[in-house]
Amino acid sequence: MLIQIATFLVDNIVAFFVILLLVRFHFQWLRVPFRNPVGEFVVAVTNWIVRPARRIIPPLAGFDLATLLSAWLLQGLGLWMRMALVGAEPSVLSIVGVALVELLRYSVFILIFAVFIQAILSWVNPHAPVAPVFNALSRPFLRPLQRFIPPVGNVDLTPLVLLLGLWVLLFLIDGLAKTAAQL
Repeated sequence: MLIQIATFLVDNIVAFFVILLLVRFHFQWLRVPFRNPVGEFVVAVTNWIVRPARRIIPPLAGFDLATLLSAWLLQGLGLWMRMALVGAEPSVLSIVGVALVELLRYSVFILIFAVFIQAILSWVNPHAPVAPVFNALSRPFLRPLQRFIPPVGNVDLTPLVLLLGLWVLLFLIDGLAKTAAQL
């Protein structure tokens, strides 16, 4: 029972920080402003990891590699800790591969969450203080679909189409994760 509790805590604590690091990476990649409640929270919680990493890892072509590599290393460390708790000895290549696939999976979940919240806010309260954050996160993925899918009765169906596509992508990522785990 203690191993289950320890595994649960490792999984959730690591996932919390990895997801926030990925949110920070995506904010910078998609040029979402950090001057909002969500951005300020993300920066406050992740600065202790990102600041020291930036001294070692420079940005590349506008991408914050320090944040992305920190998320990857933390995810890999979490996988290793989980395996050590249950007595398994996975290969380093397996941990590296699974950690990369997990980052991709978390990124898709972040986008699903952003699209879902953006769609709800557009119906309920389009002028909410956090609405521009979710619009900025989802707009680059919705805009190409909006060129091909017209509104039906003044209802934009592109969030639904994007969400369906993202769920299909998650099935593909799960298959990739199984392949990476076998390395």
